[in-house]
Amino acid sequence: MPSIQQLKLLINLARMDGDVAEKERQYIINIGQANHLLVAEILPLFSGSDSEVIVPSDLNSEEKFEYIFSLIQLTKIDEKVYRNEIKYCAQVASALGYRQDVLFELMLKVKSTAMEKDELEALKKLTATYLLHS
Repeated sequence: MPSIQQLKLLINLARMDGDVAEKERQYIINIGQANHLLVAEILPLFSGSDSEVIVPSDLNSEEKFEYIFSLIQLTKIDEKVYRNEIKYCAQVASALGYRQDVLFELMLKVKSTAMEKDELEALKKLTATYLLHS
């Protein structure tokens, strides 16, 4: 289940190009709702200005994957990837305990649309090889 902190990371990423696009906003809201958060709990996060990269220290490898996967998918949702978005994802990847070169694999393989279960499982296994510690 994503934490409020994960949603904040996604919102910070969405702001990197100066504005949170409607597709990005809806993606973030959908993630929150899918994990039992109310829209009323999610919307105030968009008005905050917390741009610090804070990642919980107690995440397991599955949760780390969910964090990095959702960030990469969000970068692709508006079909434009900006350098500052990649830098931000690299900071988060590092904070999660990944080697930063995991981003190359993810940028190539993550789709902006729903992915099949077998694709996700293969991506999880590949991504796990980039973890410096679990």
